[in-house]
Amino acid sequence: MSLYDGLRVSSGYNHQASPRGLWSPDRLEPPMMLGKPAPFVRAFVETVHAAMRAPHPSHAMSAMQRTWLVFCVTAVLITHSMCWARFERASLGTYALAALSWMCRHSKIPWDQLLVASVRIILRHHRITVGTLVIDDTNNPRSKSAKALASLYKLRDTESAGSLWGHSLGFLFLVTPKISLPVGFVFYQPAPELSAWSKQERGLKKQGVPQKQRPPKPAPHPQYPSKEQRALDLLEAFKVQQPAIRVHCIMADALYGTVSFVDSASAIFGGVQVLSHIRSKQNLRVGKRLQPVAAYCATHPGTPQRLRIRGGQEVVAPVGSARLSVCSHRTKRFIVAIKDAEEASYRSLIASDLSWRTLDIVQGHTLRWLVEVFMQDWKSYEGWSPLTKQPSDEGARHSVILSLLVDPSLCVHADQQRQLKNHLPAYTGGSLRAHVQGGCLVEIIDDLLSSDNPQEILKHFTQALHKVFACGRSKKHMLQRPLGRLEPTPYLKYRVDEVLRHMHACSIRASAIRIWTI
Repeated sequence: MSLYDGLRVSSGYNHQASPRGLWSPDRLEPPMMLGKPAPFVRAFVETVHAAMRAPHPSHAMSAMQRTWLVFCVTAVLITHSMCWARFERASLGTYALAALSWMCRHSKIPWDQLLVASVRIILRHHRITVGTLVIDDTNNPRSKSAKALASLYKLRDTESAGSLWGHSLGFLFLVTPKISLPVGFVFYQPAPELSAWSKQERGLKKQGVPQKQRPPKPAPHPQYPSKEQRALDLLEAFKVQQPAIRVHCIMADALYGTVSFVDSASAIFGGVQVLSHIRSKQNLRVGKRLQPVAAYCATHPGTPQRLRIRGGQEVVAPVGSARLSVCSHRTKRFIVAIKDAEEASYRSLIASDLSWRTLDIVQGHTLRWLVEVFMQDWKSYEGWSPLTKQPSDEGARHSVILSLLVDPSLCVHADQQRQLKNHLPAYTGGSLRAHVQGGCLVEIIDDLLSSDNPQEILKHFTQALHKVFACGRSKKHMLQRPLGRLEPTPYLKYRVDEVLRHMHACSIRASAIRIWTI
């Protein structure tokens, strides 16, 4: 059987592959709200397992590990979280919270190979050999009391211009002519010395201290690589893990528009195009004089051009371009300026390859926003939310890998495969998730109606439902709790009269003294 035959999803459930303790064919299976794990997820996990085991037999997973993985990916789709308590409730107690957590923290699953193998089988199954890489990062706010979680630090909140406590994750996203999916991620955390220096630097700048009198920036710490270095590591890892993919272009935002990143990223893939934003204050060499990017774009307005946004909507926007020397890069770059209808000033892009056409650069750069769509789907439908509270570095990394497996698994959903095979628009992650939820509900009803003793099955289901979703005691209502004595005490009334008489006498004495003084 071919390695990819497993992607042809069947409707059956492999009882023999389930280990004792998680599912046993010798006893009545406990009822679950999510029914049996989704068949397409089981087929996906089995194919990933075969892809990992083929080159490295040591990367094989046991039947229990595969069953646990199938259940967790299905539970993420059903509960929209990475929360063991929700998983336990969804299974109506079939899978215990402690057991699920232990498997994530201690089981010898080849975690680093899971995402790599899942991406490889999806690309091979759809015969994808070319693509564009997009780099971006996102923040995930956390509570200030969350001290046990890994890689937490104070982030800058762009909406409130303040700060918040949370995670910062960088993603490597692959855009292909057929599908788009994440291919790598990394947690970022600045060095403590760098954070302390940045705080001190901001304070000294506000005080007007000259730069020569301010302390120098600390040297890079090898244990805390910068975002730029971590992005380069992701690119190098992708080249090693997916050698069959030919990269057309690498895209990033202004944070990665430095000469070190642009040159290094282009060199990793043999001199490919690197597109990035350029800051408006950077200087360009125009003839024999220097001019900031913003000033040059303002004095050299573009001409209206018809642009197709991500292959869809067509718009008209002014576009200008020039091949100029960027002073900080010490070489020529392709400078492209574009302005939308609602924008007052131009946005500037730089390209490392000067042989591309202007419109090709602009239309290619619109693909960068697909990573924003992915991150919104990831946070909305694929489990990464404030309920994701796995502690330690391993817990944080394992939970992200589990949530990222949802995206490639949906690519092998029967409905999604039908769309891709017929070259029709792919379905959204949210609609497929709703379809999976409806399928689990239909499966529960079907098992109930087709059983030999439906009343007994319904009784077991009802008992498990009441046991898991037991009613909690409210703290809002004061029944069976002391409310306190809220009424006057009779024998204290004489004390009130005495205090009032004393207060009256003191006021009269104070008035007399005031009059005598006058």
